Amino acid sequence: MIVCDDTPIRQDSRAVIDNISNMIYYQFMKIYDIDNRIHDYRHLDWTESAVTSGTSGSLLKAREDRNKTRYYYKLSSYDPYRGIYGSECVNEIVACRLMNILGIEHLQYKLIRALVSIGGKEHETWMCRSENYRMFGERKIALDNFYEMNRKEGESPLDLCIRFGWKNTIYKMILVDYLIINRDRHGANIEVLRDVQGNMRLAPLFDNGLSFLAPLAGRDDRIKSFDPMDDVPANNFIGTRSLEHNLQLMEDIPLVDPITLDSKETLLEGLDDILPDYYLEKIWQIIWNRWKHYEDFCYKK
Repeated sequence: MIVCDDTPIRQDSRAVIDNISNMIYYQFMKIYDIDNRIHDYRHLDWTESAVTSGTSGSLLKAREDRNKTRYYYKLSSYDPYRGIYGSECVNEIVACRLMNILGIEHLQYKLIRALVSIGGKEHETWMCRSENYRMFGERKIALDNFYEMNRKEGESPLDLCIRFGWKNTIYKMILVDYLIINRDRHGANIEVLRDVQGNMRLAPLFDNGLSFLAPLAGRDDRIKSFDPMDDVPANNFIGTRSLEHNLQLMEDIPLVDPITLDSKETLLEGLDDILPDYYLEKIWQIIWNRWKHYEDFCYKK
């Protein structure tokens, strides 16, 4: 059955700043972050795309205004030969749940089962939906552009963020990217928001899909043998291409809530009908092994 009406769940992206409010928010959202009904989205225009590092396909994007709300959609990797493949959309949901547990501000995504049309061909697939994270009157600029406009001589992107008071946010980003093996935190995947009074903040973390096992789509043998602690090269605007080395850049330990063995069920709930068990187990191994390593790193700090 295809469902045509899709009542949106409104959310305030700033509500997750406070850890207590964040956990309450998550108890509500975990029920609704996956929609298993098939929704008809054949009307969306998927001409917007982003070619990402680490995959051979493109991540198609679309947007629409509905009920005075702007929605943003994206698919997992796509090419004309294989169609829609990969796990980027599911990765976004796992990353969201992880940041909910940690108490880190982020853009909330919803995973939707959808019927879409690309180049005149229909596909039944999973896609992500999000809302605009900017407050009224805020304007955005990519961090790499902001850096070029505001850097001092010899100043690194990390040093600039510290100078503008964003150290804690950046350190949390470094931690999240390490835990999920995010390979694509380039300069446009971090944004600076400025309101009409000139106050600036970093945008909530977004675009976390090229993570976990995304570059290994369709290669089951490599997924099963993947080492959760492998320090794969990452496209980082801040720091180095090593997610492991970037932990060493943190002068202070950011305050986050812990991951426990009980977190596994929370992180993977409802995904067993979308990805095979061995794939989900490997995602958990990545998160858990890296979290334990991070705990050891904190004790030695």
